[in-house]
Amino acid sequence: MNATISLVTGAGSGIGAEIARTLAARGDVVVCTDRDADAAARVAATLPGAVAMALDVMDELAAADVVRRVTAELGPIGVLVCSAGIEIGAPAAHLTRAQFELTLAVNVTGSFLVAQAVARAAIDGGTGLRVVLVSSVNGARPLPGQAAYAASKGGVRAMTAALAVDWAQHDITVNAVAPGVTDTPMSATSLADPAKRAELMSGIPMDRPAQPAEIASAVAFLASPAASYITGVYLPVDGGWMARG
Repeated sequence: MNATISLVTGAGSGIGAEIARTLAARGDVVVCTDRDADAAARVAATLPGAVAMALDVMDELAAADVVRRVTAELGPIGVLVCSAGIEIGAPAAHLTRAQFELTLAVNVTGSFLVAQAVARAAIDGGTGLRVVLVSSVNGARPLPGQAAYAASKGGVRAMTAALAVDWAQHDITVNAVAPGVTDTPMSATSLADPAKRAELMSGIPMDRPAQPAEIASAVAFLASPAASYITGVYLPVDGGWMARG
């Protein structure tokens, strides 16, 4: 049986890198993509059979080219995980239009462009596909200063459902994981500040941040045959953050 070809965006660090490791550990051939080509290469070098490719998710032509290259060199992509993302925090009254638009361009449009390119190849080839997008609990319950980030991650949540409906007939499932506070480089500054950490933990019944591996395990499930009849789902992985209403 051939190994599944899994493409991960934002695989150069944080949650994306851990997703790449988890999928490689189960036997997938992982394509690590990132805007930072060197970071993607460093992660890929630690994984058996993995390859690295540079990809700016906002570049529609580059996304299509990566899909063509992967399909030609490795075979059809069976799993796509869109983990590339940014967070620009600022009070809404001071957030610039450029900051707002960049956040949506990376987190929403970037996820769409890559998912569309991979889905087109799967539809043309009749191969089926498992797509997992990375949203956030802040797309449903934002913190102060998250107007751009919350809007983008809420957009990913809505887009997940829309893509799931559009592509279900092609044996393509589309689901989203919604991490809560996670111990990654993106959140390192907040977690290192005792007052900010206490504020964040006060909203989490489990009283700790997630580890990237805990997010990656949820992604791996949604990207597995065990989840073949699950599509359009928004799955919080948040230590109980959303359970508090």
